[in-house]
Amino acid sequence: MFDLSILFPAVLNGLTTGAVYALVALGLTLIYGVLHIINFAHGAALMVALYGVYFLRAQFGLDPYLALPVMVPAMFALGYGLQRVVINRASHGKDENILLVTLGLSIVLENLALLAFRSDTRTIETAYTLATVPIGPAMIAVPKLAACAGALVASAVLLWIVRRTDLGRAIRAVAREKHGARLMGINVEHVYAMSFGIGLACLGAAACFLLPAYYVNPLVGNGFVLVAFTIVVLGGMGSFAGALLGGLLIGVVESLGGLWLGESLGQIGIFLIFIAVLLLRPQGLFGARA
Repeated sequence: MFDLSILFPAVLNGLTTGAVYALVALGLTLIYGVLHIINFAHGAALMVALYGVYFLRAQFGLDPYLALPVMVPAMFALGYGLQRVVINRASHGKDENILLVTLGLSIVLENLALLAFRSDTRTIETAYTLATVPIGPAMIAVPKLAACAGALVASAVLLWIVRRTDLGRAIRAVAREKHGARLMGINVEHVYAMSFGIGLACLGAAACFLLPAYYVNPLVGNGFVLVAFTIVVLGGMGSFAGALLGGLLIGVVESLGGLWLGESLGQIGIFLIFIAVLLLRPQGLFGARA
């Protein structure tokens, strides 16, 4: 049995990872909550954001955290444009078409990245990449701690936008009843595009928090999007609180699974939880019954 000196660092490490998972899942939750579709291009969009942060560092020497004011608006613009120009036009208003379009976008983006960058894995180095700080009996990497704090702040900003702003009220109205929202004068297509843009902006922030201690290659988003789907289902489809708490829980489960089973098998616990939720509580922890 592991003692506290081993369990505490593992739990703390899981929480720092889970906060970034939660931020990725919140973007997916927002898109699902408003458009009522699963965005299969979410992982590929995260890959694009990671490459963006990498090249800002490689070409201009810009620190990943200082890239936030560049990457967040850039990913928002990418998401807004994709929804208005590609997804909205190609789907013809049918949800099943949207699924196919986002899946096609994922395939196109990944293959363009493979063509441009091959399958090479790229990393960056900063002055704090290997730095650690003591927290109780644990030594936590500075990039992980910064990523956790940044992801929680970004998540709080997203929740504030959704709950306290006019845009947030329009988003909630469209998510609940788009035809009624249209009758009240809300531009539904604009809200769709804004929601998609904000969802991808979350990925821009997540990429800035990840890259000091992570890597990028054309397929890096696949692992994240599988975990994000699990978090969305665990927390409840469309639930922001569920996505946040689910992300933290999944991060801890992954960390403890890696501790007991080895790093290569650490994610088994995540998918066992996914299956259990589908069997026992398909609406998720915070979801409402249909």
